[in-house]
Amino acid sequence: MSAPAAAFAGTGDIALGVKGGTAGIGGEVTIGLIDNLNFRTGYNFFDYDGNATESDIDYDYKLKLRSMPLLVDLHPFGGGFRVTSGIFLNHNEVTGTAQPTGTTIDIGGTDYPVAGVGTLDAKIDFRKTAPYLGIGWGNAVDGGSPLSLSLDIGVMFQGTPKVSLDATGALASNPAFQDSLDKEIADFKDDIENLKYYPIISLGIAYKF
Repeated sequence: MSAPAAAFAGTGDIALGVKGGTAGIGGEVTIGLIDNLNFRTGYNFFDYDGNATESDIDYDYKLKLRSMPLLVDLHPFGGGFRVTSGIFLNHNEVTGTAQPTGTTIDIGGTDYPVAGVGTLDAKIDFRKTAPYLGIGWGNAVDGGSPLSLSLDIGVMFQGTPKVSLDATGALASNPAFQDSLDKEIADFKDDIENLKYYPIISLGIAYKF
């Protein structure tokens, strides 16, 4: 056992856990700082493939959840209830590809020939450092049983989504077509504006050393 791990072993000041929820699944470490104040970190991940329609364009998309929380838990009443604040190192993103069919496609309110548009590649991502505020239940390094359950409910403020949309066809270099793509991107942003407030709900289990 390494020196840092040995320093914590048997003190009840460190716990390892697993959890799952809207941020994905992953592992978590809880460290007791002082009475009723803990630090938590870990790593969350999840992948999902699906399809969706945006502005009458069908996309095959891939959702990638990747985040690392850096959180401080305050237990104001000395029990399981906690108030949590901190940040998420946020690498969540969605990428999508559309292969238009038919003869024409509406891009930003203008019809263009499908042959000239080619494939549409979309990407949505967010600011990389996202503040977090929430409440929850559970104190993995408190006294009692070495096993504990936890619940988190909060919001990650990941900012206005950043959207890119690129075409692979011959029209990609056309200034008028680029203006239409910009309008399509603006409509896209309006439709997903609510994603700047990402809800975090998770359940976990931890073991105290």
